[in-house]
Amino acid sequence: MSILFSPLTLRSITFRNRIFVSPMCQYSSHDGLPADWHLVHLGSRAVGGAGLVMVEATAVSPEGRISPGDNGMWSDAQAEAFVPVTRFIREQGAIPGVQLAHAGRKGSCSVPWLGGTPMGLETGGWQTLAPSGVAFAPGHDAPRALTVTELDEIEAQFRAATRRALVAGFQVVELHAAHGYLLHEFLSPLVNQRDDSYGGSLENRLRFPLRVARAVREEWPAALPLFVRISATDWVEGGWDIEQSVLLARQLKEIGVDLIDCSSGFAVPDEKIPFGPGFQVPFAAKIRAGAGIACGAVGYITEPAQAEQIVATGQADAVLLGRQMLRDPYWPLHAAKALRVDVSWPNQYLRAK
Repeated sequence: MSILFSPLTLRSITFRNRIFVSPMCQYSSHDGLPADWHLVHLGSRAVGGAGLVMVEATAVSPEGRISPGDNGMWSDAQAEAFVPVTRFIREQGAIPGVQLAHAGRKGSCSVPWLGGTPMGLETGGWQTLAPSGVAFAPGHDAPRALTVTELDEIEAQFRAATRRALVAGFQVVELHAAHGYLLHEFLSPLVNQRDDSYGGSLENRLRFPLRVARAVREEWPAALPLFVRISATDWVEGGWDIEQSVLLARQLKEIGVDLIDCSSGFAVPDEKIPFGPGFQVPFAAKIRAGAGIACGAVGYITEPAQAEQIVATGQADAVLLGRQMLRDPYWPLHAAKALRVDVSWPNQYLRAK
């Protein structure tokens, strides 16, 4: 009896198993439009047996992109371009999801294979935005501190992107509040240096991320699940930490968030992250127990027995695989064999089962 390969139901959606494809930027869009690459990349993971296939960080505005190659959801044309992708994912028995994001002060960078370095206005970059006018690292231009009016505009952008995600055929929306991007920037006292009602105390730092989560929940159909990815800790003394994450998760649950996707780090460049197998799993376990909400574990989960143990012992409700899914799009099918679970294969591939 495998828990990893048992169904998971959140609201009206039942995932065929608890193996989720983590959102992973492909930097291969043009003007925010997904390309053939996305259909093949995401579709192959659905063919490979995952329960959820999550599309990478998808910007709610042009200035919310990490790079010029990012997906977008700020236009109707972008939503329509995703329809063939989501349709194919569903046809393979997987659930299509999308991560809505705003890069904040970490935007306006070249794609990784061109260096991933900050782009100035003269090279096709744009003015970045953040809670405070403090650059991410040496060599990065300082962002412009957001006004309260601009916060209203960004909330409206998340609302509009959520409506478009439904038109695009997605069945799960995830808010990106991790990895030093805009919503995480508001949470972290290392980044948020505001002196108004959106900075300072924990209550104030929570205010804008909770506003956005509430707005998205209002726009997203009640029958469909809403996830939030957080960085459970900044890995820096005096930064965002697991205790604050539990408090945030409790409030997100009250709003109607269904699952916390538990990652960590990347708010500041001088962090010391102890990378290793399953190193973030304890965060999922603590938030799940402390907030009474479903959680996903992510980070260096590579082996079938390891993934099975995480969900079977109640440390998380699902595992999200990133790099391992890049190495092996059919990891779920191979994991099922390793765990001696009989799962369905695509009819076209049955001769190889």
